[in-house]
Amino acid sequence: MREKTVEATVRALQRAETSLPDWVLQRIEEAMARESNPVARHHLQFMLENVSIAKSKGLPLCQDTGLTIFHVQMGRDLSLDFSLFEAIAQGVRIATKEVPLRPNAVHPQTRKNSGDNTGPGMPDVILDYVDGKGLQLTAFPKGAGSENMSLVGMLNPADDPFDFILESVAKRAANACPPLFLGIGLGGSFDLAARLAKRALLNMPGSSEEELQLLERINRLGIGPMGLGGDTTALGIKIEKAFCHTASLPVAINFQCWANRSATEVIQ
Repeated sequence: MREKTVEATVRALQRAETSLPDWVLQRIEEAMARESNPVARHHLQFMLENVSIAKSKGLPLCQDTGLTIFHVQMGRDLSLDFSLFEAIAQGVRIATKEVPLRPNAVHPQTRKNSGDNTGPGMPDVILDYVDGKGLQLTAFPKGAGSENMSLVGMLNPADDPFDFILESVAKRAANACPPLFLGIGLGGSFDLAARLAKRALLNMPGSSEEELQLLERINRLGIGPMGLGGDTTALGIKIEKAFCHTASLPVAINFQCWANRSATEVIQ
């Protein structure tokens, strides 16, 4: 199963880097159909053309192929005789050469590049246990433009978290290659809120009344595609929540650009 995991990692990265999920494409198409700003409409059309060209040529649809992040769902009854992390890391090394991926993983201080997108903490593997013996791997490459705009705010319990989110998006959205997908982590601790926000991106799209109302408020900002104005500042929002301390209110916002890339492989 080790070799199957390595091969599945390469395939998942290949698909994630060169195409977008159908639901993401549908969100862009729907936004283009209702967009009233002609410049914004043109940018949305360019995005769709970009994806089409990338898929037809088998090339990455963005020059920033991102940090390698994976969501793995592993059956509790599955017994592995190898390191899952090392198998995924080996797949990343192969994909870096074959897709190809831009080497993005550097030491945080010396900035020395590992050259193969691996290193301490990389790839980032988010592991969930599920019933059964199955193994499912989702590649979720994350570029720096949107990730750099992400933040955690430690609010007072009396503060309105949605006002904080709206103000933060208003300040940062134009630098994150909008229209955006936003993962929101509400509650927990400082670090749990951030992980909730990342999981929210993985669990999109959101469709609750709360999420749709926040999406509408953000789109009324008028920031638009590429920050040049328009009706479409965000394409989707998902909120994940956890109980928090009575004296705190952590809120994390994980920005994702319009190229909300992911691909899943089931390993038999």
